Amino acid sequence: MRNIFKKVPVSDYIQADSRLERTLHARDLVALGIGAVIGTGIFILPGHEAAEHAGPAVSIAFLLAAIVSGIVGMAYAEFSSAMPVAGSAYSFGSVIYGEVVGWVLGWALLLEYFLAVAAEATGFASYFNDNILESIGIKLPAALQNGPMEGGVINISAVLVILVVAFILYQGANLSKKIEDIMVILKVAIIILFIVVGIFYIKADNYVPFYPKEFHSSPAGLGGISTAAATVFFAFIGFDALASNSAETINPGKNVVKGILGTVLIAVILYVSFSLVLVGMVNYKLLNVDDPAAFALKTIGLSGWNKLITLGALIGIFTAMITMLLGGSRLLYALGRDGLLPKSMGKVDHKKMIPNNAIIISTIVAAVFAGLVPLMQLASLINAGTLLAFAFISFGIIPLRKRNDIPNDGFKMPWYPVLPIIAGLLSIYFIIMLPNTTKVMVSIWIVVGLIIYAIFGFRHSKLQNED
Repeated sequence: MRNIFKKVPVSDYIQADSRLERTLHARDLVALGIGAVIGTGIFILPGHEAAEHAGPAVSIAFLLAAIVSGIVGMAYAEFSSAMPVAGSAYSFGSVIYGEVVGWVLGWALLLEYFLAVAAEATGFASYFNDNILESIGIKLPAALQNGPMEGGVINISAVLVILVVAFILYQGANLSKKIEDIMVILKVAIIILFIVVGIFYIKADNYVPFYPKEFHSSPAGLGGISTAAATVFFAFIGFDALASNSAETINPGKNVVKGILGTVLIAVILYVSFSLVLVGMVNYKLLNVDDPAAFALKTIGLSGWNKLITLGALIGIFTAMITMLLGGSRLLYALGRDGLLPKSMGKVDHKKMIPNNAIIISTIVAAVFAGLVPLMQLASLINAGTLLAFAFISFGIIPLRKRNDIPNDGFKMPWYPVLPIIAGLLSIYFIIMLPNTTKVMVSIWIVVGLIIYAIFGFRHSKLQNED
């Protein structure tokens, strides 16, 4: 049992990841971060969460999620500065807590990435089918719009868009980086345009009551806002994706923190402004739809603007998928690199300098989820693993500072050790506030992961087989 807590030397990861090419600058990381954070989280979830958990106070929920994610993001930045390797929370956990803890974090986040890509793809399909195809007279049969859980066969649009994203990633980091940089600028511009136009159609009555009584559950009547905040955390898994790319970042000690904090600042401004305008335009009770921004514009009679926001949503969700599939494939590569999953996952294409097998497997799994499982089922399952990683990484700053064998001349989290402890406790609080079904399903996933570790991972682990 003692061996499962054996700690991985950082030098092992740095040597293994030397095969990956360092091409990313701070601006590329901000583009990746915004690409991940400004996707389904802003174009779809504000409507659902306003209608089901928080009313107009959904903007407060987004603010809380962004603040906590920003604080945790600083912990990620310190880890990335101290050990710029692939795998993010998995690799960090393996070095600080031991292999089995790293495995649990990696296994949990693997599910998060696959589900996040699938959720983004399902959101993309909703906007695309309802606002693009139907506008040109194409109506897909119900069997091809929904998976079996919604009375159909497969969500074909969701599957196809994942294949397109995978094709881009398979061409190498340079192509995905160029596409991401251009599309992020476009989608941010369209979101700002929605906010500016929507301000003129706000009705003050839609803000009353700002936090409806039906959502006043415990603790302290803040249960609705807390549950909404916990539910939207999956949008902020983009921070983990940024850290996953630190092995491919130039000067990670400086650039990763710039990428994370730049993403936080832009995200909090856009999320809060967008959600405030949305619930001001249309009563929150009507917003339980998968395309709330387009729906709001239709409701107030701005059908022409509806097409523009649909374009922004499609671009926004597409870029989020690029970042999520990139991060998920790098995590799968890291697990294969270390022998905890089949070694084929850890192979790197010597021409393109990418883990091609990991990209292929990630694509297949995400496409299956997207084709068969509804959006809100996916979204509700995503957050527990993210918050679990947030808690471990936050608390992990304390033992990291005590490791003399891990020098760090780059970024360090301020107000140590108070801020890391606060970040960890807040992450645990939001885990508690997740729906019970989510906690049960993710617990089952972690148990399955421990069984796989016992049967396969422990025996094939490079760390355990070292002399």
